[in-house]
Amino acid sequence: MRRNLVDIITMGCSKNLVDSERLMKLFETNGFRCRHDPLRPQGEIVVVNTCGFIGDAKKESIDMILELTESKKTGQIGKLFVMGCLSQRYKEELQKEIPQVDGYYGKFDYQRIVADLGLAVPDDCRGQRSLTTPSHYAYLKISEGCDRHCAYCAIPLITGRYVSRPIDEILHEVGALAAMGVKEFLVIAQDLTYYGVDIDGKRHIAELIDRMAQMEGVEWIKLHYAYPNQFPYELLDVMRRHPNVCKYLDVALQHVSDRVLERMHRHFTAAETYEFVRRLREEVPGITLRTTMMVGFPGETEEDFQQLLEFVRWARFERLGAFAYSEEEGTYSQIHYDDDVPEEVKADRLDRLMALQQEISEQMAADMVGKTLRVIIDRREGDYYIGRTETSSPEVDPEVLIPAEEHQLRRGRFYDVVIDDATEFDLFGHV
Repeated sequence: MRRNLVDIITMGCSKNLVDSERLMKLFETNGFRCRHDPLRPQGEIVVVNTCGFIGDAKKESIDMILELTESKKTGQIGKLFVMGCLSQRYKEELQKEIPQVDGYYGKFDYQRIVADLGLAVPDDCRGQRSLTTPSHYAYLKISEGCDRHCAYCAIPLITGRYVSRPIDEILHEVGALAAMGVKEFLVIAQDLTYYGVDIDGKRHIAELIDRMAQMEGVEWIKLHYAYPNQFPYELLDVMRRHPNVCKYLDVALQHVSDRVLERMHRHFTAAETYEFVRRLREEVPGITLRTTMMVGFPGETEEDFQQLLEFVRWARFERLGAFAYSEEEGTYSQIHYDDDVPEEVKADRLDRLMALQQEISEQMAADMVGKTLRVIIDRREGDYYIGRTETSSPEVDPEVLIPAEEHQLRRGRFYDVVIDDATEFDLFGHV
């Protein structure tokens, strides 16, 4: 155990990561040294920021807590605290089952960890962060919660109703991050397109992005987790007008069968889905679309699945992820539907869907060969510099590999790169 050291481990999504960064700043203000996701936790204080979204994520979080209780028992770490989505929803159960943890906190009261340790929580530090990402990009969380009630999703049960951050507060944070050298802003929310509705009944995401785009130092803005129903199409005009608003949109569509969409409570039809994708591509030529699909939802038939395959063939998404349905406690589908699609059928459908997407991705990657793309450098690994284009977000999207022997490149700088070769997952090029 190392004195004056705090190890913070983040499970789950980038929204959790922002919370971890804010907690790190509070500890550092009190004179502690902080590490994020260390290979071997040895801190006087260790905090696990948990995920509770799906079964696999819950298990991963619980396994991490149990592993750290063993480290606590042997004296490798000091105090152990748990925060985040899992403890937000299952605090009492966790306290009963794993009492070795020194304190459980939810998703919104994690700052009390610092206060309960007798440390200061200065007002001028609230909202500030210690970035765990490379210094040239940062996630920007603009809201909490969700007012959608999709039948399969537990997130509203965990996070509560949608709460938008004030626009001036967000812009102040953008200015502060840009002054620190952040160039790329990854705007995140459970539902970006709902931003502002809880404040005055109107959608203000286009206004927010328009104002962000005009701020000094903001080189790239990427938008994550839009929702197709009541999409604010004025956002596309902002995307067209500002070259630093990347032609990239992450919008989870989940399915295309009318019957499945109705059972999912998505409030969107197959015809509307086709028209939505068509309009996005028409109004923002060259846009990159990232989406997520679900297979094996209760009642999904082979005919429903074939409709999904047909849609994916037509839409030709640049980025597509998929997962098999799993029951989540307390959701509408868990209470009202039988999980009647056999696991082997779910696995088969998932494999078939991803095989189709692999063909599409390989074709699209091959089309990039010979083109010159603007690339930001994230890091060096072995013989290559690793970078991304405006159509790729960190960790989830294809990267650009550039031989390190040719030039000395700087992390966080932009370069024009000619693409020489491509695989399904990565591009290879030279400056």
